[in-house]
Amino acid sequence: MMILRPFLLLAGCLLSVVRADVEVTGPEAGDTVTGLTLSITWKDSGTSPALSDLASYQLFLCAGGNTDSNYIQLATLVADGDYSTGDSVSVTLTAGLGANVKNAYFLKFISAATGGTVINFSDRFTLSGMTGTFSAAVTEGLATVSGTAGPATENNIDDTTAATTAAAGAAEYTVPYTLQSGAIRYAPMPPMAQTSITAKNASPQWPTSAYTVYKTIAGTPNAVTTNTLALTFSTSSMEATVNPIHQPFCF
Repeated sequence: MMILRPFLLLAGCLLSVVRADVEVTGPEAGDTVTGLTLSITWKDSGTSPALSDLASYQLFLCAGGNTDSNYIQLATLVADGDYSTGDSVSVTLTAGLGANVKNAYFLKFISAATGGTVINFSDRFTLSGMTGTFSAAVTEGLATVSGTAGPATENNIDDTTAATTAAAGAAEYTVPYTLQSGAIRYAPMPPMAQTSITAKNASPQWPTSAYTVYKTIAGTPNAVTTNTLALTFSTSSMEATVNPIHQPFCF
């Protein structure tokens, strides 16, 4: 027991670090929200990183399963939030965003900090005022879960590789960079290099971004980090079928 006990204490500490900074306190797990006004509250979870260490956040309404591949973001509730302004927000929903399905909905916080992002999810709740329908992807995702727990936290503060793929496939990457706002910006997947150079003159692939020439201290930047969609590619290979040429003997 004397050997096991320190190990258990260490494991508990590691688990607490994995927990994220934002703990959603409302809606609570299994709540039924009537009407189209959604009141959201949260608090500091008490574990690292603290809310005071985060620059800003984006907040999304989601529905579906508990993995990146089987839930979708239905709406952006807050595009550029600041934790210093309070721990609650009230938003008005559109009835056609989704269906009236028990515990189908949850919230997704993406928080920016130096060195990466933290993605927090709320527990599941019901929106009874919805009149729309879910896509097949959402319906299939809901079939994979039970209970009221939302997706697991994604803490990418110290993992720059994971930070670039935290929301891979999400809608953020399809928005032109120049039209984005908020502390977290999203860049599309970089193109693969061609096998030969065909262009004679270089030309920009994307529109240029606006910029301001600062002559004095400008204060806190309006963008803290940019997440770039991870490059994916495939290769194929085959075994050589031609016999190698034998080398002549040398004397």
